[in-house]
Amino acid sequence: MEQRQLGRTGIKVSALGLGLMSMSGVYGNANDDESIGVIHYAIDRGLNFLDSADMYGWGHNETLLGKALKGRRDNVIVASKFGQVKLPDGKQGVDGRPEYVMQACEASLKRLGIEVIDLYYQHRVDPNTPIEDTVGAMKQLIEQGKVRAIGLSEARPETIRRAHKVHPIAAVQNEYSLLYRKEGEETLKATRELGITLVPYSPLGRSMLTGTVRGKADLAEGDRRLQHPRFQGDALDKNVELVARLDAIAREKQCTTAQLVLAWMLAQGKDIVPIPGTKRKARIDENLAALNVKLSPADVQRISEAAPPGAGAGTRYPAENMKRVYL
Repeated sequence: MEQRQLGRTGIKVSALGLGLMSMSGVYGNANDDESIGVIHYAIDRGLNFLDSADMYGWGHNETLLGKALKGRRDNVIVASKFGQVKLPDGKQGVDGRPEYVMQACEASLKRLGIEVIDLYYQHRVDPNTPIEDTVGAMKQLIEQGKVRAIGLSEARPETIRRAHKVHPIAAVQNEYSLLYRKEGEETLKATRELGITLVPYSPLGRSMLTGTVRGKADLAEGDRRLQHPRFQGDALDKNVELVARLDAIAREKQCTTAQLVLAWMLAQGKDIVPIPGTKRKARIDENLAALNVKLSPADVQRISEAAPPGAGAGTRYPAENMKRVYL
């Protein structure tokens, strides 16, 4: 398994990670025993970078990962995130206050059943708390031995630079894929300046880029993706057309569309570690096979031209959620 370094920390992770969000009922029901089996399956195949968050199932996901880690902790780089909170009215908010950072970390460590989190992200930037204050508290967690490295998620380049002055940021997590390139590539310029790893989440566009979604009927009732503009109306039709262009290239390269998309992303640089999520063993195998897809510079260019920046239709999230990203 190819290894890539997280920022300048010396922490090495598999070139592909595994996002665990779907194991907590976000895209329909998930079975805990099956999910633990998938995590073990991934670890056994050398995939050691596991990504959770305290808001995935509001604690469920970290508890699940904690069970999966029993007897296997030494082989895994654990990433988790804090900062998204449920408000009394049931809506979501963001809390980056230093005192909350400390409380959230303690709660995550307890659910995970571990003594230290390898990579701890602020999940969303709190517009009401200076990033310097939040990162100052995260720095204290490192000094206390509770966290090895820190990261940000959905932070703008200027926010990343301010945070990095307080303590080196190891990784920045943003949605970045052939569907949504603009913000990811803006972020990449900043992370490269500072020696930070970019960790793209939803690198397969929440399955849009796998070639398996041809219309609304391909998503089960209750699937949260139906709330996303990319899966609605004209935007869905335009995105299906974009994927058809990638499908054609994938057929030529004798790989799946998902493998082509991941291979393109891996070819963007060694400072990129995508974390496609799944709850199925077959998808683990498919995604890992992307590491064997060889793309020439001409291939990479052709794929880039098939899905240029701004080609994806529909915003990344519903309107309310868009207020909390890229701050």
